[in-house]
Amino acid sequence: MDLKLKDLRYLVAVADQRHFGRAAAHCFVSQPTLSAQLKKLEQSLGVQLIERAPNNVSLTPAGEQIVARARRILEASDEVVTLARSQRDPLAGTLSLALLPTIAPYLLPRVLPAIKKSLPRLELRLYEHQTAPMLEKLHGGELDVGILALPVELGGLTARELYREPFLVALPERHALAARDTLRVADLKGEKLLLLEDGHCLRDQALEVCSRVGVRDSQDFRATSLETLRQMVATGAGITLLPELAGRGAYRNARGVVLRPFARPAPVRHIGALWRKTSARGAAIEALARSIAEHAQ
Repeated sequence: MDLKLKDLRYLVAVADQRHFGRAAAHCFVSQPTLSAQLKKLEQSLGVQLIERAPNNVSLTPAGEQIVARARRILEASDEVVTLARSQRDPLAGTLSLALLPTIAPYLLPRVLPAIKKSLPRLELRLYEHQTAPMLEKLHGGELDVGILALPVELGGLTARELYREPFLVALPERHALAARDTLRVADLKGEKLLLLEDGHCLRDQALEVCSRVGVRDSQDFRATSLETLRQMVATGAGITLLPELAGRGAYRNARGVVLRPFARPAPVRHIGALWRKTSARGAAIEALARSIAEHAQ
């Protein structure tokens, strides 16, 4: 039988949207066209792929298995097109780049001007994702490269460390420890530690740094961003750990907050780039990683 990529895209769209109208809009076709093509696909395969009920679209067990394989086929097809384009000009075209929310607002202003200068034909599509969804989208082909904290489970991904970022202690300006030039982890014993909500790897890293000395994790507060943490520190609600880039530039002199480095050896987080080993954009990703590593600090 003649299996068309177009029909597989329709099927995957229905699997993602769980709605024929939205799937058709996603594929830029009419709903009757999409429905008719999927009916033909089922007839050709001799198996029902989609359960059609009023206000409910779901996949049959066979449909679930075929969709999983269709995703791989479509990803490979896209890789072929991308590879052909990259061979003509490896450092041109579009690259989908995701960063952690605790990295993006502090790293991008530092590196984007240099990236645009060194890679003028490369167009970046920028996203923010936490670690778990970023890895899922990298594996699924929705992203070309991710910038996140290492280590993570690779499972078919390539990792390159870009830079190491020391932690700073953020204190209320009238805090007794604010008078010191540097701090040790042991100095934080007994302090109330403000943290990000679950799902942020920075939360786990901060807990790992402080767990050895009995710092108290605030149980009644979870922040969604570093800037919320910074403002809560300013009110005197507790202390927190910030990555060094979050304490530079416009963020250095936030009102009511004092930043103090740790004495050496300071605890650090390792920031790296991840991409699929099979990616056709390897040359562009390597060039991007070199530029970020050169200008991050």
